[in-house]
Amino acid sequence: MQKFEIKNRKGLKIVGELLIPENSVGLSFVMHGLSGYKEELHIKLLADTLFENNYIVVNFDATNSRGESEGKYEDATFQKHYDDLVDVINWSKNQDWYVEPFILAGQSMGGFAVTKYAEEFPGEVKGLFPYAAAFSGKDSFETYSKLKPKELKDWKETGWIYRTSKSRTDFELRLPWSHMEERLKHDLKPMAHKITMPVLFVVGEDDISCPPSDQKKFYDLLPKDTIKEFHIVKGAGHVFRESQHLNELKEIFNNWLKNLK
Repeated sequence: MQKFEIKNRKGLKIVGELLIPENSVGLSFVMHGLSGYKEELHIKLLADTLFENNYIVVNFDATNSRGESEGKYEDATFQKHYDDLVDVINWSKNQDWYVEPFILAGQSMGGFAVTKYAEEFPGEVKGLFPYAAAFSGKDSFETYSKLKPKELKDWKETGWIYRTSKSRTDFELRLPWSHMEERLKHDLKPMAHKITMPVLFVVGEDDISCPPSDQKKFYDLLPKDTIKEFHIVKGAGHVFRESQHLNELKEIFNNWLKNLK
């Protein structure tokens, strides 16, 4: 494993890890979600599974999150998350190990980022894995309104929302209402017809952030000839933490990779 550091377009440091197998069959990028980081169990699982299948893996901490990269969590937005992915890929294009087409895998807001990239640059993408992804700010807002109405109301009225990190209790998770306003500007559904590469969907049955119903809306918009899979993991939430859920995620992802043409 090699570590790398680059500057994004805002001048903030991005820190990542590069895994290069002895006999690589291709390249891949892995991206965590909002408040995530590259060592999270489910993110590391994706990176390790790709590496085990002989893919070069670029796994990095986005800015404005909990990892080693710079920035403040309260400044996190969908656009900045996507821009970090683009900046890392553009940096990779100047490295001697770079190859196209590559695999993109991302969870939640990272799933949004990798899907947006696949829509904008479909010729560069071999396969797409938007795991528990957010595809539409409007859908996200409506889901929030239905499942967490008081929390959403308080967020808007006070201007802030606070959460406690389950994996890093020392990290303060606070987002301004402007984060939701920015989220509402994004909708990947109108460009879903651009997703012509093989795509894998995995979502937890009990995900209340990006529920299966929201995932299915995007899935149903994909071209009929797109090779696509849809899996719902019973009893799992938005972030897979239990060993049985992680094992199922690995099995699904590993099988998909082995069947990827």
